[in-house]
Amino acid sequence: MIDGGASRAGTLIASPPVGEHYFTERPEAAGRRRTVHLVLPDVHLRLTTDRGVFSPDRIDPGTRILLETVPAPPAEGDLLDVGCGYGPIALAMALRSPRARVYGVDVNERALQLARLNARTAGIGNASFHRPEQIDPAMRFAALWSNPPIRIGKAALHELLTTWLARLLPGATAYLVVHKHLGSDSLHRWLQQQGWPTERIASRSAYRVLAVTAHPDAPAAPSRQERP
Repeated sequence: MIDGGASRAGTLIASPPVGEHYFTERPEAAGRRRTVHLVLPDVHLRLTTDRGVFSPDRIDPGTRILLETVPAPPAEGDLLDVGCGYGPIALAMALRSPRARVYGVDVNERALQLARLNARTAGIGNASFHRPEQIDPAMRFAALWSNPPIRIGKAALHELLTTWLARLLPGATAYLVVHKHLGSDSLHRWLQQQGWPTERIASRSAYRVLAVTAHPDAPAAPSRQERP
């Protein structure tokens, strides 16, 4: 359920301090659309990308490693991709769990437009893409997959993860992919220190895939009738 008036808590970042990055809200770089292909044994997606979004020239290697490594997402329920970009992770989740509802969140308006276009092009109706503050704060998610926006900075990243991990259902798992040289091991330690059971389930080409388990006493999702 989408809440247009929800708090901005969980916003990835308002704007870059200098210059323009993939986490810029409204990229000003002139558009130059192109097509990339995500090809996995069970997924074949033709995706439109553009300047001003994350990894516009190819499927990011970390994203590919995540999608090749993690187990199938829950068959039903609400699933989440944080920092969705033009949609490869969220759309792969939606294809793998067609009865689930997949939500991709990002602050980059160009990326969100591309993700929606890519969903329409692929005929995927169970994935939608939103700014973080548009997600109903009462929603709880059965899984979270993310190639998180490491370059927003450590403090902002920690705030982001704290916000969204707290919205997992009890016992649900978040899968994160982070490059070793961008702080995967220190992030692993930080998650453990915050009380989130975390396991490295894969390591390939210096990318680590971390499985983070939600607190067993996390609040359950309210029924849809109870949501505002």
